[in-house]
Amino acid sequence: MTASPTAQTYQAAYWNEAGGQAWVELQGLMDGLNKSVEEAVVETAFPGAGKAVVDIGCGAGATTLAMARRLGAGGEALGVDVSQPLLELARGRAEREGLANARFALGDAQTLDIGEGRFDAAMSRYGVMFFSDFDAAFANIRRGVKAGGKLAFACWRSPADNPLAAVPTKAAAHLLPPLPKPDPTAPGRFAFADPARVQGILERSGWSQIAIDRLDAPTPISLEDLTTLSLRMGPIAAALRDADATTAAKVREAVVKALEPHVENGIIPMVAGCWMVTARA
Repeated sequence: MTASPTAQTYQAAYWNEAGGQAWVELQGLMDGLNKSVEEAVVETAFPGAGKAVVDIGCGAGATTLAMARRLGAGGEALGVDVSQPLLELARGRAEREGLANARFALGDAQTLDIGEGRFDAAMSRYGVMFFSDFDAAFANIRRGVKAGGKLAFACWRSPADNPLAAVPTKAAAHLLPPLPKPDPTAPGRFAFADPARVQGILERSGWSQIAIDRLDAPTPISLEDLTTLSLRMGPIAAALRDADATTAAKVREAVVKALEPHVENGIIPMVAGCWMVTARA
């Protein structure tokens, strides 16, 4: 279950540079789109008021802040991420909201020492599919959770369960250099599509009482916003980095044309096809 050693380095570089900066600029859009998944994760992971929770791959902090509010002043929510720009945004949001019980740490949860048996629960919204060594990462997270403590995370199911995800890329492919062929076993968005794989990783890393349930979360979005996300994050964004203005305009036109048939009453009624995974330390 160990990926290329370069995977960890690539993820850190991406989220501290182009990917992280794009998310900072699109934070409101990202939070709004993923609100239903955020609520499901926080509800599932919540260990009780006054407890401690670690949020893996917290990004701009939406899930950490939501859990901090739920835990109350006597609790602690620690968000962990590899992206300095996103954590700076998260810290600013916590400060503005006066959430002193929300804290953030820079580091890779695969190796970062978060303390032994310190947390009552660990959670993640889309933050656990990018480790270079999944077994090592989940073993490290388990060390940070008290005996009997809960793990709860949302991850994507297969591309077939999320058909709109491929529409922009397919529409733009003829205008761009060949895009890398996705490896379903490599760290990435759909790395946990196979529930048997997830089960095996968690079992080998010491978790028990594992449950993997379908989560179909409504994520309605406007045509304009989905076009923006498609062009600013993911494979198209990487391919456009060195493209000229004419090519960029043609790509945008192709993406809009491909997404237009999916608009209903002014909105694309997208649904995130996920797994909600739970386990005990």
